[in-house]
Amino acid sequence: MLTTKLYTTRCLAQAMIFSYFLLWMFDIHASPQSITAQSIQTIYSNAVSSPIRTQEDKFSDATRRPLEFLQFTKIQPGMLVLDISAGRGNTAQLLALVVGDNGVVWAQTDKEQPALIKRLMDHPQSNIIPVIRTFEDPTPDNAPKLDLITIIMNYHDIVNKSIDRTQLNKKIFNALKSGGHLIVIDHSAKSNSGISETKTLHRIDKNIVINEFLESGLRLEEESNFLHNSLDPRDQAFFKMTIPSDKFSLRFVKP
Repeated sequence: MLTTKLYTTRCLAQAMIFSYFLLWMFDIHASPQSITAQSIQTIYSNAVSSPIRTQEDKFSDATRRPLEFLQFTKIQPGMLVLDISAGRGNTAQLLALVVGDNGVVWAQTDKEQPALIKRLMDHPQSNIIPVIRTFEDPTPDNAPKLDLITIIMNYHDIVNKSIDRTQLNKKIFNALKSGGHLIVIDHSAKSNSGISETKTLHRIDKNIVINEFLESGLRLEEESNFLHNSLDPRDQAFFKMTIPSDKFSLRFVKP
């Protein structure tokens, strides 16, 4: 069996080779595959029910609602995607199952994530490329313009780090192609609380997130309530609750 160090080294080597391939491929103006609305729903359903997803991932489906999540992202086969703060890799793996062999998902973390490495060792997916980069510069070197970037329930954690979020958000704007999307989902704090509860309750005020990304040049395209929970008083940390936390879901677009 591969050791973690050897596997990480191999991933980095594959990432470099694949990056050069992508530069060549997208130099000839390749684009995401054009498919019907009915077929994309089948692709989404197949991704959610894929046997390579872990039991832990499937157990959390009731609160994370992956089918509605995929529908909200508008992700399609062949897309180039960056999952920022990929953590254990459950979101990156789900996205990679949709983009398929002609797409790529870069799973960014700011340090090595053993759970992500184990996931890819257990079920290798050649279209997932783990990348270790700072949050202020999360985009892989030489990556083509991206179709989609996701930050799933981690923006409040990014706020807690010593990070220039203005620089991060501008990097995100520059990394997206025109018409590309950014998806931000996080645990809702009370209105007008700003970033005061990001450390204590691991929640963030939706309006702070919206304003910060609007300042980067992105436009808010849609807000969804598919993870909204009106029963959440928003006065506890999400991991201490016996009911699903209230979450906001935002889709931004680059003009």
